[in-house]
Amino acid sequence: MRDIRSFSNEISTLTNLRHRNIVKLYGFCAHNRHSFLIYEYLQGGSLAQILNNDEKALQLGWLERINVVKAVAKALSYMHHDCLPPIIHRDISSNNILFDSENEAHVSDFGTARFLSPDSSNWTAFAGTMGYIAPEFAYTAEVNCKCDVYSFGVVTLEVLMGKHPGDVVTYTSSSSLTATAGMLLMDLLDPRLSTPKRHEAQQLVLVAKIGVSCMNSNPQCRPTMQQVSMMLSKERDFPNFSPEITLWQLFDLEFQNP
Repeated sequence: MRDIRSFSNEISTLTNLRHRNIVKLYGFCAHNRHSFLIYEYLQGGSLAQILNNDEKALQLGWLERINVVKAVAKALSYMHHDCLPPIIHRDISSNNILFDSENEAHVSDFGTARFLSPDSSNWTAFAGTMGYIAPEFAYTAEVNCKCDVYSFGVVTLEVLMGKHPGDVVTYTSSSSLTATAGMLLMDLLDPRLSTPKRHEAQQLVLVAKIGVSCMNSNPQCRPTMQQVSMMLSKERDFPNFSPEITLWQLFDLEFQNP
């Protein structure tokens, strides 16, 4: 029954989505013996597969990784703010971000997605991938946009580090950062890539600051995906962003929720 619900849910969700960074559903077959979904073919594999392969990870340079973060932010901003009712993915992870032949990222796997209804309860059963789930799920099962925002923050750091952030997630989600307060952002970046150039490094600082803010333990203090997408797409100078910034200093970026 769970598989049937997931199957039906994915169909109903994807038939309402039209975005270049969301996987396209071409059709489906629902039968007692065999049910399947027909998607566009994304031959580039998943973000997780690429980051776990040294050769492929090297081909995903700093600017390409920044573009991955931008693409996922655009997709989530569309789902949260341009769809009526809003759609919550609930399972944003590196396994569910797929690449096409042009290395453009697409959000996939909508089996656990939910429409956010303003007229009814949005409490739900547990869903998501361990290591990406917002900490408030430990004491509440209410689904909202800020759950996706948190998962996006984890994926953002994973893209920069080349691996799941692990303990960094714990530290950034807690009030105590004594263990990592003095750690430089540059020391956390994927060591397989060459040292980023100055302009790249400044953009990476912005992306890291946004990622950390998305992982705030207080959901109300996290930015919206619309705010995130706008900040990432806006052309700007980076006069105050030094690549030698510490992890603690990443916390000084604040957002005012609308």
